[in-house]
Amino acid sequence: MRSGPCPVLPALAPPHTRTDAAAGNASTTGAHPDATSTEGATTIAAPDAALQQVLELDGALAIALVDLGSGMALATRNVVPFDLELAAAVNTEVVRAELRAIESLGLREQIEDILITLSGQYHLIRLSSRPDLAGVFSYLVLDRRRSNLALARRALKALEDQLEL
Repeated sequence: MRSGPCPVLPALAPPHTRTDAAAGNASTTGAHPDATSTEGATTIAAPDAALQQVLELDGALAIALVDLGSGMALATRNVVPFDLELAAAVNTEVVRAELRAIESLGLREQIEDILITLSGQYHLIRLSSRPDLAGVFSYLVLDRRRSNLALARRALKALEDQLEL
């Protein structure tokens, strides 16, 4: 796994926030060359729609696509207030630490996902295995009481399979 900037995405401008009034969801996405702009809000159509599908899981609270090289959130969606920009940066360090541990132990393994279990939430991190998404991971926050981890893992795999950046 590389540690430099993500080769498939250019540097992103500061994120813009918008509210999806119909669904009551707050969303943040970074500026991207393929982005569209409406009423001062920037959105990435394919990632935003794909993230929304994952948020339809029972107990899903927030999701982000993150660049491992920079720690920046590339696209985010949430149904509750949650600082996904900070979570992206902090969880980048979690992934880097796990990669260092695997290397130090001499394991010839690849990380599929990392699960952080809190008293009321699950935080699930999935590293992309697609070559065109190298250095990108998804980060999903779930309500522990309402979510199903098996379905969440499947949803993140499906997200990776359908994602177009």
